[in-house]
Amino acid sequence: MSGVHKAAQVGFSAEAKTYAHGRPDYPAELLPWLRDTLGIVPGGQVIDLGAGTGKFTRLLAETGATVTAIEPVDAMRAELVARLPMVRALSGTADDIPLESQVCDALLCAQAFHWFAHEAALAEMHRVLKPGGRLGLVWNVRDESVDWVAAITRIITPYEGDTPRFHTGAWRQPFNGRYFSAPELSRFEYTHVGTPQEVIIDRFLSVSFIAALPATEKAVVTEQLQALIQTHPALRDRPTIDFPYRTEAYRCIRLD
Repeated sequence: MSGVHKAAQVGFSAEAKTYAHGRPDYPAELLPWLRDTLGIVPGGQVIDLGAGTGKFTRLLAETGATVTAIEPVDAMRAELVARLPMVRALSGTADDIPLESQVCDALLCAQAFHWFAHEAALAEMHRVLKPGGRLGLVWNVRDESVDWVAAITRIITPYEGDTPRFHTGAWRQPFNGRYFSAPELSRFEYTHVGTPQEVIIDRFLSVSFIAALPATEKAVVTEQLQALIQTHPALRDRPTIDFPYRTEAYRCIRLD
């Protein structure tokens, strides 16, 4: 898995099932965005790059387009294949996509682009897209205006290290006008509803740099999250929790 950050390689290999269980899905409002803004229609050809366990791949398949999922981590790709056996899933990375040139109408990176935000990756995406093709970048972003969500961020941030993260904004740097137009933002609200185990424990144990921790340190994080659930008035004794997100979706157009 050349070119895959160590936190992703180790963490996502170790916690692929936790990722599949704990990560939020995506708002249904993205379907019209995929159609109207990215031009994805039935019969079109679409790549889901950094597809993980197929959380976003499932939504892409609902467009009626033919979806090819690209995922370098074997354990994550195995989860995708088990859940979406009808989708073609290939091993590959952002700077080595195992497809011919100009084969797709749109390419999507959901919860992934920050891992490979460099010009070589944009050049490879440009290569596989048809002229005028669309690049879509999607992230579910935690609503940290909610105090207990901000508390979770404080628990996990000390372990972040040099792990690439969306919130730093560094992912924007390679957009220099050579391969794609500047990202254009659409924003959607989304709530991940589930048990505390699903939306907090599993969700944050699947964060790459937490998943890659030694067992003793991971246990410390788990204890802190459980303490928050047991003591915060908005979480305590709740069989289900509404975890607030905003989904940020960006469109870029392939420059010819």
